Amino acid sequence: MILHDNKIKIWPLIAYFCICALLIISPAALGKVYQQAADTSFDPKVAHPAFTASHPKVVIDEAHKNFHTAEGGYKPFASLITNDGYQVSANKEKFQPGMLKGVDILVIANALGDAFFRSDANKSAFSETECDAVRDWVRDGGSLLLIADHAPIGEPSEALSQRFEVEMSKLRTFDRTHAKLNEIGNPGWIVYSRENSLLGDHPITRGRKADERINSVTAFTGQSLKGPQGSTAFLRLADTAIDVDTKTQKEVSAAGRAQGIAMRFGKGRIVILGEAAMITAQTDGGGKVKFGMNRAGNDNKQLALNIMHWLSGLLD
Repeated sequence: MILHDNKIKIWPLIAYFCICALLIISPAALGKVYQQAADTSFDPKVAHPAFTASHPKVVIDEAHKNFHTAEGGYKPFASLITNDGYQVSANKEKFQPGMLKGVDILVIANALGDAFFRSDANKSAFSETECDAVRDWVRDGGSLLLIADHAPIGEPSEALSQRFEVEMSKLRTFDRTHAKLNEIGNPGWIVYSRENSLLGDHPITRGRKADERINSVTAFTGQSLKGPQGSTAFLRLADTAIDVDTKTQKEVSAAGRAQGIAMRFGKGRIVILGEAAMITAQTDGGGKVKFGMNRAGNDNKQLALNIMHWLSGLLD
């Protein structure tokens, strides 16, 4: 994408989407279309695992046509937290009351209403019953990590996020002022740092000690979020950020919004991210472009660990 006169020229992207819409593409095949793949060279080792005696149970959802799974795009994340001492497994069933009993943390990454690029891809990924089941489980003490990326992936998770009064823009978020206009010139690669004051103060950004302190995080094109009163925006967007509807090219300000929110809900805890790549490790397929925890110069790997430490109660 190219910026020109504060507008995002997206006609090549729209043409690309139109071509792909003619195909029947599964989430697994989509990675090939994007030439997007988990980075097998990423080192998921943890020098000092947080859990050596007890092992909190983490379930990564795979029952909702998720674009990211434990053995797919989120394998680097799953490997990292396994090495940190978490017990990680995949969920293959729709959510029902009581089914999450015994689970400490539920991770949902880029759920879809249908296979990517199909006409129903943007419908809700979750039934009303499922949304209620997850909400009640969190209220009773569960911890949820909900991740929903840029359009068209935001809309399928909207019903679930609304159970926690979190608003999703369902668009694409850019900030030319705070983006790292790298080799692909993407204004959605937004940098959140202590230097630019876009990192909010929270146990997630502070960590337990100095070497866990977050100084810089990069997001790789997502959507914006707005949390309820009492929530903390630990990745907060600047006044220069915009949300863009790539269908109409309409721009709206994303000032006052965020791409990372943490909050307590009843006895439980929630982190919602508006961008998925930041806590995994991916390449363009050829290995030339890295984006995520494997990107040099960011603290995204520690961010992933700190998020999980807060959700598991290790950070308070």
